[in-house]
Amino acid sequence: AAVASIRKGTAMEWDRIERNWSHFKGNARRHWTRLSEAQLEHIEGKRERLAASLEETYALSKESAEKQLAEWQNAQKDKGPFR
Repeated sequence: AAVASIRKGTAMEWDRIERNWSHFKGNARRHWTRLSEAQLEHIEGKRERLAASLEETYALSKESAEKQLAEWQNAQKDKGPFR
């Protein structure tokens, strides 16, 4: 039950990032400087697309990309709009 609630919280948090991608896109660009503007536009706030772009651009394993993404997502809790 705890795992389900963590996943639900993560999904809810990512929904906020996706809805406000225009704001978070800048944070992502500053964090992952090799991501191009075109890649960020294509991502459109979709977590899976961001993970795939990290894997491709930084030659990361899926696990490494997910770890970086989770850390970045966690850091956004204090930086988002409407908080």
